Amino acid sequence: MVSTILFLLLLIGGFGFFGWNVYKVRSNIRLGRDIERTDNKAERWKTMLLVAFGQQKMFTRLVPALLHFALYAAFVITQIELIEIIVDGIFGAHRFFRESLGGFYTFIISFIEILSVLALVATIAFLYRRNLLKLPRLNMKEMNGWPKMDANMILFMELILVTCIFTMNGADEVMHKMKTGESYGFSISSFMGPLFFDGMSLESLHIFERIGWWGHILMVFAFLNYLPYSKHFHILLAFPNTYYSNLEKKGRFTNMESVTTEVKLMMDPTADPFAAPPEGAAEPQRFGAKDVTDLTWKNLMDSYTCTECGRCTSSCPANVTGKLLSPRKIMMDTRDRLTEVGDNRRKYGNDHDDGKSLLGDYIKEEELWACTSCNACVQECPVNIDPLSIILDLRRFLVMEESKIPTELAGMLTNIENNGAPWQFSPTDRLNWANED
Repeated sequence: MVSTILFLLLLIGGFGFFGWNVYKVRSNIRLGRDIERTDNKAERWKTMLLVAFGQQKMFTRLVPALLHFALYAAFVITQIELIEIIVDGIFGAHRFFRESLGGFYTFIISFIEILSVLALVATIAFLYRRNLLKLPRLNMKEMNGWPKMDANMILFMELILVTCIFTMNGADEVMHKMKTGESYGFSISSFMGPLFFDGMSLESLHIFERIGWWGHILMVFAFLNYLPYSKHFHILLAFPNTYYSNLEKKGRFTNMESVTTEVKLMMDPTADPFAAPPEGAAEPQRFGAKDVTDLTWKNLMDSYTCTECGRCTSSCPANVTGKLLSPRKIMMDTRDRLTEVGDNRRKYGNDHDDGKSLLGDYIKEEELWACTSCNACVQECPVNIDPLSIILDLRRFLVMEESKIPTELAGMLTNIENNGAPWQFSPTDRLNWANED
């Protein structure tokens, strides 16, 4: 009875705290501007199934893709065993579904154990790649400190979780055999159990089984409530994020409605340039973005979905040539600033101004102007994040609101305005080369 009460308190507290954190993340995302992403539902479902569920874009790099798929499959399938653990905890039962499912139950647990071994191998491989092999994209300067610790913490939690699963199943296997003379027949623990636990008393086996059981469920709730503070929140957000992907062709720039309206008025000979705005008309939105509240909700969802894998940065031509720009850092900075703004609003009210902004305090102008708008980062992202749209909106603010632009670009734009081309030749002189001998 005491263990059941403790379990119920853990269950309610774990899911309650997780729900509160999800609410905070959702509130933060809703601080962004509105954008229409509900069209073409069939294409959106297809994109989500291929990219999020099917891991389609991961397989451009085969080795990490296979390792990640092992962890991903284990995470999804082991939720079946978690359901039984929760039912056992609520009703004080032991392997609640075993009798009713029979041989299918043995198959499911055996399959979960095989996946757990593969997940263990993948976890060790990822720890090796990150800490010993030190892959460049996983050890760039924006990954120093908390990001590196965050990645390692999840991997160590995975090691503990797998250890608890096999401690629980292994001790239970030996205990069941001592009581009934029969084996559960699970694929891994039927061999590992006797290897580690043979010769122990029933009391000792029961203690180890309970350590594994409680360790498993405690790690699950610790992992669950750690997710909203971690890059691993992409486990959940990858699905809605890919569903709301930008389905337009890459490289197609967006136009601001207020600017488009003004241009149309300029082209309309019947329009009155001195006419007052219609009564009740809303103020035009800021040109571009200075802070996270100027970005769209999809940009903000992107920031929370970022896996920090660094594929975007490793494929960025600006970063490869030594420039300051890192698309991964753009997303990490956006998430950090959004979390700060959201926390301030909940603490001090919606009108609170901390005197800081995404542009300037987090992201420097030099980073933005290094971008070539090539879309390599967008193409490479395994969960369809779009760092380029944030970069372009921040640059749009610099140009249209602060008149800040590098000298080289100012000259080019002047030439386009005067000559119709980036070069210092008049339209009538540009083809003079054709008349030369």
